[in-house]
Amino acid sequence: MAEIAQLSTQDADYQSRMEQLLAWESVSNDSVQSIVSEIIGEIRTRGDAALLDYTHRFDHWQANSAADLRIPAARLEQAWNTIPSEQRSALRKSSERIRAYAERQKIEDWSFNEFDGTMLGQQVTPLDRVGLYVPGGKAAYPSSVLMNAIPAKVAGVAELIMVVPTPGGELNELVLAAAHIAGVNTVFAVGGAQAVAALAYGTESVPPVDKVVGPGNIYVATAKRAVFGQVGIDMVAGPSEILIICDGKTDPDWIAMDLFSQAEHDEDAQSILISDSADYIEQVKQSIDKLLPTMERKAIIETALKDRGALILVKDMAEAVDVANFIAPEHLELSVANPEVMAKQIRHAGAIFMGRFTAEAMGDYCAGPNHVLPTSRTARFSSPLGVYDFQKRSSLIWASPAGAAKMAETASVMARGEGLTAHARSAEYRRDGGSDACCGQGCCPNG
Repeated sequence: MAEIAQLSTQDADYQSRMEQLLAWESVSNDSVQSIVSEIIGEIRTRGDAALLDYTHRFDHWQANSAADLRIPAARLEQAWNTIPSEQRSALRKSSERIRAYAERQKIEDWSFNEFDGTMLGQQVTPLDRVGLYVPGGKAAYPSSVLMNAIPAKVAGVAELIMVVPTPGGELNELVLAAAHIAGVNTVFAVGGAQAVAALAYGTESVPPVDKVVGPGNIYVATAKRAVFGQVGIDMVAGPSEILIICDGKTDPDWIAMDLFSQAEHDEDAQSILISDSADYIEQVKQSIDKLLPTMERKAIIETALKDRGALILVKDMAEAVDVANFIAPEHLELSVANPEVMAKQIRHAGAIFMGRFTAEAMGDYCAGPNHVLPTSRTARFSSPLGVYDFQKRSSLIWASPAGAAKMAETASVMARGEGLTAHARSAEYRRDGGSDACCGQGCCPNG
């Protein structure tokens, strides 16, 4: 019998049990922090030599030189050409759907003219160079390559540098093939905190980037947090999560398998079902017991369900929405009759999967929207990875003489009120030197 917590919102200890269930400490302990700090320091001072040492120490293979850490573009193409045709087709279809969705996310330039001729606007530019971390430990994730690389390329990022650990020196063909179709420019066979440090600060071989994206273990997450400020990062992600709201009308086997789909990631993953039917929760519990022995990753699923899973009984669907908004899940399945109505009531969720036929697993691979999502209740204030994460916005201000004279009055008063005389006089010069007529020098927004 699978062990999984069962809660009811009517229980006296419900709130305390819920908070304990959701508690996740994403900040590393002192030991991890110390190791990561040492690694970053070594990379900054010793560069490639430190990368080679750490690759030997952690990935257990010895590169002869830093050049051996670089995986040539021809090797990526070779992987693409030699993987089975059905895998090639799946990668192609998935990448097409991700790219089509990403194209709609692009932020565009805009501007407008005020009545006095002053122009205000926004100019959008892509990041120059981005680093993509791809895990290579317990499992390899070609889907993560597509989800991180394609939006960057759609945004216009000129150079995408991928790093991937290669335990024992073994390369994952699917990951390399995904890098090829996604347009990754350069790949290095390095991983861990040392790879993040190399991307952030650069070495003799690895160029420094402007932003580091992609998931990783606790050492990778800690390193990303440590280098933030030197470079941008996407997020510091916790374990994968799924929350399902079901009205009791979906096949319980489907729901049990959806819960498994996240629990199989690792022992810390979280799978939760909310329903207003006690009978249905019992049916799902029976499905869990029936299906769990058939799963290849049975031990991982079992541990995840026992440690962080839950079946929650609510009094009605309105309360189910309230609970979901409190949890702010990474993935939210609305397996109900009218999901579009319920979706409008959801304020906090990374991705919302609507209807009985929309399995979260589809979003992981090929639906189109990004699978890099906020975890650990951070959906309260953050969003999925997207094209906008690889674009920067610059404000545009072009004052006409008349507009400058008008704004100078306000700026002067405010600057003198703050005791910043140079600010005030800088604005006043434009007021005193401006006029309502164009000077013909080409300095006005409208000529």
